Amino acid sequence: MGQARIGIDLGGTKTEGIALDARGEAVGRIRIASPRDDYAATVAAVAGLVRDLQRRVGLTASVGVGIPGAVSAATGLVKNANSTWLIGRPLQRDLEVALGQPVRLANDANCFALSEAVDGAGAGADSVFGIILGTGTGGGVVIDGRVVNGANAIAGEWGHNPLPWPDDDERPGPRCYCGRDGCIETFLSGPGLAADHMAQTGVAIDAATIAARAAAGDATADASLRRYERRLARALASVINVLDPDVIVIGGGLSRIERLYAHVPPLWSAWVFSDQVATRLLPPRHGDASGVRGAAWLWPVTPAAM
Repeated sequence: MGQARIGIDLGGTKTEGIALDARGEAVGRIRIASPRDDYAATVAAVAGLVRDLQRRVGLTASVGVGIPGAVSAATGLVKNANSTWLIGRPLQRDLEVALGQPVRLANDANCFALSEAVDGAGAGADSVFGIILGTGTGGGVVIDGRVVNGANAIAGEWGHNPLPWPDDDERPGPRCYCGRDGCIETFLSGPGLAADHMAQTGVAIDAATIAARAAAGDATADASLRRYERRLARALASVINVLDPDVIVIGGGLSRIERLYAHVPPLWSAWVFSDQVATRLLPPRHGDASGVRGAAWLWPVTPAAM
C-alpha cells in the first residue's frame, strides 16, 4: 500500500495542510486562516486539519509540522517563533495528545530545504542549503536527505550572521530585531532591499516592484538589485566556505527574481576559498508548496513507503 504522509505549514497568517501518497503526489490540500494570539485555538486548528486530511486519504498517516521557530533541545518548548503565542509552549506534546499519535516538528525553513532536497530542485544532491528570502532571511541544511538541526536547533540560521566583507558604507549596518547591527537579514530580506532602495533614491517601493522596474530598464532599480546581488554573493560565499553544499535553493518571495540565478554565482567566486565553484544556485521546484511538502517529509522514507 505504501505510506501516506501529512504535512502542516503553521504560519502567522495562514495554516496549510497537505496529504502525500507513497509516490509523493498530493492527494489533498487545505488552507485556513491561522488563529492569531490563541495557543489553544492553534492546537485545535492543526489537529482539525490533520483529521480532515486523514479522512480524505482514508487511513492514519504520519504527521509533520513546520513552524516559524524551533523546538528547544533543552526544554522541548518552542523558541524563536515569529508567531509569539507559540513561544514557551509544548506544541509537539500537545499535538500528540490531541491526535493520539506521534508528531514531528521542524523549523519552516528546514521544511523548505527538505522538500527541495527530497524531490525538488536539489533531488539527488548529497547536500542542500535551502534559503528563504522574504519577510525575513532563514535557512535549512539537508545532508543525505535528512535535516541537520544542530546542537542548539539553529543550523542554517545564516541570516543572523553579519554581512561578510562589508564595504565602508555597509558598516555598522541596519539594526536587526535580534538586537545586533548589520545582520545579513537586514540587507537581504524583502524589507531590507526596499529600505536600501529608499535610502539611495528616496522612493518607497517594495522588493517586487524594484525587480519589476529593473526588468523594465529603470536604472535606479537596477542599481539596487546589483547591490543586492553583490551582498547575496558575499553572504552565500561564507556559507559555501563552511558547508560547501552541492546545491543552494532559494525560496521566499525574492526567489522569483530570475536574474539572481544568473548574476550571483559569477560574483561569489571572488570570496569562495577555491579555484573553482561547482555549487549550483537554483529556484525551487515546488514554489510556495515546498514548506508544507517538507513538513510531510519529516518522517524518513521507509522501504514500505517506496
